[in-house]
Formats: sequence, structure tokens, C-alpha cells
Amino acid sequence: MGLFGGARGKNPGPRPHGHSRRLRTGGASTADLERVAGRRSDDAQPLPVRRRDRRGRGIRGPLIPQILPAHRTRAEQFDELVLDAVEDLERRWRTELAGTEFAVEDVPPSDPAPWEAGGVPLGRCFPAESGQPARVVVYRRPVELRAEDPEDLADLVHDVVVEQVAHLLARTPEEIDPTFDR
Repeated sequence: MGLFGGARGKNPGPRPHGHSRRLRTGGASTADLERVAGRRSDDAQPLPVRRRDRRGRGIRGPLIPQILPAHRTRAEQFDELVLDAVEDLERRWRTELAGTEFAVEDVPPSDPAPWEAGGVPLGRCFPAESGQPARVVVYRRPVELRAEDPEDLADLVHDVVVEQVAHLLARTPEEIDPTFDR
């Protein structure tokens, strides 16, 4: 027998109109087959309504509507933390930070700057040069890995942004943000 019940190597050809292929029951009774098909015979018990897909993985599609805050990705949440820290600093240092770009990258490049001795940088500042604006970059993955919880992450992001702005403006972090604590 072949895979579909016909002789091996032979194609049974098209079936005449009105004829269906007979399924092998494997010893199941008509009541069992009707129960599986969702129909009821006189002596068959109704099956409970299935609430999952056939492999038991649950419903498909988004579990959280896009309008709820929990729908945001970790990267989007991290971006918001950086923007919050920048907004706090721009209130006080608006003129000094005019034209400065703030960016988030996932990981730092593999070639460290000469002044970065060991370790993985959490952020970098690039002074303005040859028509390019000054830039402050925060590296998401190293910062996330060092944070213990969401509150610690928000504090760490704020500290990294303050430190990088301090380097950019040639000031101490305490001058940039009086609440900065080492």
C-alpha cells in the first residue's frame, strides 16, 4: 500500500463526481467518529467545546492590544527612558545642548576608543566636528544587563546620559544634574 491507500507507484486517477474517498476508521465505531466530527448520535456524549488550537498552544495573535503600555518592546521602553533623561537635562542646559543629537544603539562597536580602558562602555559622546552635530549615544544592551530591576534601569540610564553630557560640556556630572549620585 502506498501513502494514500492506493497501490505503490500507481495513481488511482480522478474520482468520479459524487464519490468520496473512504477514511480508515482503525476500529473506531460510528459514534466515536461522529463525536470527533462534533456530531452527536443518540448514545454519544457531547464533547466539550475546544478553546485551543489543535496543538494546544493557545490562541494566536496579540495578547495585549497595541494601545496599552505593556505592548511596547524593551527597546521602545528604553528609548523612552533616554528621552525622559534628556528632557530633564534640556530644561536646564537648553542653550548648551542646542543641536546635540541623542541616540540609542543596541551594542557598542567592537573597536573601543583609545581612552576607554577595559570594560564595555555604557555610552559615548562625540563632539561636534566638520559640520556634524555633537552626539550622545547610549548602548542599550550593556545598560540593561547591569540593571537589576526597572527602577534601577531608569536610574542607570539617567546616570549614563548625565555622565555623557558632562563629558560633552567639559563639566562634572554634579554640575549637570545636582541629584547625580555616584
